[in-house]
Amino acid sequence: MFHKRVAVVAALAAAGALTLTACGSNDDAAGSGGATSSPAASGPGAKAVAGEGDRAGVGDLTFLSGSAKQHGAQAGTGDWATAAGAQASTPAARSWVQLSASKAGALNPVVVNGAGFTLYRFDKDTASPSKSTCDGACATTWPPVLVAPGSKIFTEGVKKSAVGVIKRADGTHQVTVGGWPVYRFSKDTRPGDTNGQGVGGTWFGVTPDGKKAGQGSANRPPASEAGRPPASPASSVVLFDDKNFADNGAQGLAGKGCQNVFRDDVASSLTTTGTLKIWSEANCKGKSKVVNGDVADLATIGFDNTISSVFFG
Repeated sequence: MFHKRVAVVAALAAAGALTLTACGSNDDAAGSGGATSSPAASGPGAKAVAGEGDRAGVGDLTFLSGSAKQHGAQAGTGDWATAAGAQASTPAARSWVQLSASKAGALNPVVVNGAGFTLYRFDKDTASPSKSTCDGACATTWPPVLVAPGSKIFTEGVKKSAVGVIKRADGTHQVTVGGWPVYRFSKDTRPGDTNGQGVGGTWFGVTPDGKKAGQGSANRPPASEAGRPPASPASSVVLFDDKNFADNGAQGLAGKGCQNVFRDDVASSLTTTGTLKIWSEANCKGKSKVVNGDVADLATIGFDNTISSVFFG
């Protein structure tokens, strides 16, 4: 009988030691900040809480490394459910977002979503604290990247620590990168388009750490052509239908050599990162002019509503 009691006590002691070990393991995971999951929860359903998202009331977000496709996201959901240039207006469309470091046009690196569309940041927003100032008609032209409570965020080349979520004035929840609220551009109609780059001198592709994408041009304010020192050849340009970079219609071109304008004879201002030659006729023929950086009013150089092609390089 004595031996049986000893055996029972030993068994209970062993069970208690296992319980304490397990509790100690959970405490270690919690002490790491709660943003990483324990090894037992590191699979496809692993949950990670975005602190900024919690403060915005969006609830737990599931962070997964890799693409939506790699994790078996359903067709017609998340980034795949939103038409080009439109807002994510349905619950299915807000169920996940993909943030991937990639190349689009002349921008490298720049963050794109799961459908390959370029994501942008707005200079009139703030990153600390994170706040969006783009509402109403602005949010129609620049659809914010939205997620719903309990949604998934897939990341490729973007650190989870750089990603957050804020609550917008209309109650929806917008993704941030490096603290900056991120958007799509309604005039980007195909994956890889960068027609929003430089629009109004305030919109730029966003890098994986929240900075402005594009050869350092983001930090240079628009200036007139006169008196500007020589610059490197440009590899992209945004042509605006109205002067002073007004967002009432714009188109972008990028590449090397001669490029014909999609809608010719409508540009009244342009933004670019260096020097390029503009032409009055297609295939770089007719009257030409070399421009060096941004031109707020093409009428000042005799090219208002005249550009039909440009030459890079």
